[in-house]
Amino acid sequence: MSSGPTLLSYLTSDADYQKLIMAGLVGGTILLVGGSLSKRLTTSSGIEQELIPQEKAGLFGVVDFAIEAFIKFFDSILGPQNRKHLPFVSSIFFFILFSNLAGLIPGMPAITTTVWVTVALALMVFAYFNWYGVKEQGLLNYLKHFGGPLLIMAPIIFPLEIFSVVMRILTLNLRLYWNITADHMALDIFTGLLGPILPLPLYLLGTFVCFMQAFVFATLTMIYIMLAVDSGEDGHH
Repeated sequence: MSSGPTLLSYLTSDADYQKLIMAGLVGGTILLVGGSLSKRLTTSSGIEQELIPQEKAGLFGVVDFAIEAFIKFFDSILGPQNRKHLPFVSSIFFFILFSNLAGLIPGMPAITTTVWVTVALALMVFAYFNWYGVKEQGLLNYLKHFGGPLLIMAPIIFPLEIFSVVMRILTLNLRLYWNITADHMALDIFTGLLGPILPLPLYLLGTFVCFMQAFVFATLTMIYIMLAVDSGEDGHH
């Protein structure tokens, strides 16, 4: 007796494999470009060189501007004293941004429209901020914050807070997945109806959506880290 398609067969479709391959290519490209450009910051002895602005704008200048802008935003939330988290957060931001933008190219799979990518990103963030919460505060102090300010209310507050924190995996995943999915569905529909030129405003809007979803994901990541490592946190996440 044959059965219909299952959830597992849907999640392991050829389209999802293509998105996973593209995710690997985007991540590898970011590593290669980042490694290549970082060599310009050091001499053979590892000492930082004095950066002299180039007469013409190049890839290094664009990347330098983007990184500097992101660092300023990062410092406005977590502060310069927490820059040890900058590599993780910036990697999350630029990976999602370039993955989203790649999906706007005709014929390219939309990487962040598969749960294998979005859930993996959400799980990494979840593991990261909890790990540093325990590392900075100690296991007992970290868990104590989930009980609320009153010991008598802890049996009620603690499971609610734990549930709320675990739900961050779902909210991070669904916010990214559904917003990018809806954006690409709209682009596909209007491109099919009007051709590749007329929907140009939609491509501009799609670019904005791609940026904003990466921005929101990175911002929430920083907020979750801040709540986890803040020893003054009262437990209401």
